[in-house]
Amino acid sequence: MALRGPKVWLWRWRRNPLRRRADAVEAWVVLGAWALTVLAGVLAGLTAAHSVEQGLARERVEWRPVEGRLAERAPGTSTGQDQRSVGEHVWAKARWTGADGSAHSGQVRVQAGSAAGTPVTVWTDPQGRMVTKPTTASEAQLRASLIGGLAGVSAAAVPFAGGRALRGRLERRRMDQWDAEWARFGPLWGRKTS
Repeated sequence: MALRGPKVWLWRWRRNPLRRRADAVEAWVVLGAWALTVLAGVLAGLTAAHSVEQGLARERVEWRPVEGRLAERAPGTSTGQDQRSVGEHVWAKARWTGADGSAHSGQVRVQAGSAAGTPVTVWTDPQGRMVTKPTTASEAQLRASLIGGLAGVSAAAVPFAGGRALRGRLERRRMDQWDAEWARFGPLWGRKTS
């Protein structure tokens, strides 16, 4: 078991006759790696979150609900209105008219057994193409936070891993230097001086 003394803060920067050049280099590498890790993580996370939130806000502004009609009877059989559950939704073909007057069609989720001509709500983009219902402001904020956090952690991993690799290489170099010095001075300790 190695004996260690009390932990001294910033010991690599203090004047000390036992401090080697390799200790100072390692200190700067660790400091630089941590600074880059924090900076890269924060910048990437904030940028990604802002970008996602702006995109989702643009969708909320541009996407509009349009009333469409089922083009055919939905597959399955319908049960009473009170007994329907979310699991009884099926895909059926619907048609709608875009803002520019062009006709569109696509698959929508409806209650099983719905008759042809049943009105359905279809969300469309400015070109009239079918899209999903846009996220609410709170959902967008949560999604942006999660994506920003993931992007920040991913970006921070690069300088962190680089700093660890560089520090490991410095450690191996220092151990090789110690081995060389030990090989040179170790045999002298065994000789008698009398």
